[in-house]
Amino acid sequence: MGDHAVPNLPSRDFGATVSFYGAFGFEVTYQDDGWLILQRGRLRLEFFPYPELVPEESSFMCSIRVDDLDDLYRQLSEAGVEEKSLGRPRLHPVRLQPWGLRAGFLVDPDGTQLNLIENGS
Repeated sequence: MGDHAVPNLPSRDFGATVSFYGAFGFEVTYQDDGWLILQRGRLRLEFFPYPELVPEESSFMCSIRVDDLDDLYRQLSEAGVEEKSLGRPRLHPVRLQPWGLRAGFLVDPDGTQLNLIENGS
């Protein structure tokens, strides 16, 4: 694996985080009391404990870039994440964005926004 960056995201409860992300294919590759690493193919997310996080006030976010955005979005929907404008977790539909790529958005149970972006050609 070459150079890369990995987002470090908050988790109020590692068990809940594993359960949520596991529903659409992420698996635990490391976990102790102070750190959690989840992986889905080449996608990797790392979490730190933040039990006092107020999800409604969260400004955490990251971007996930994938070749098959429609498949990821379908898996999220099948895992029970609904399209809606309020609440958590939630999905925002995939659309062509003003910056030229297709993207949708996932807000996880802790209020973190994941920008789901289709790799450009």
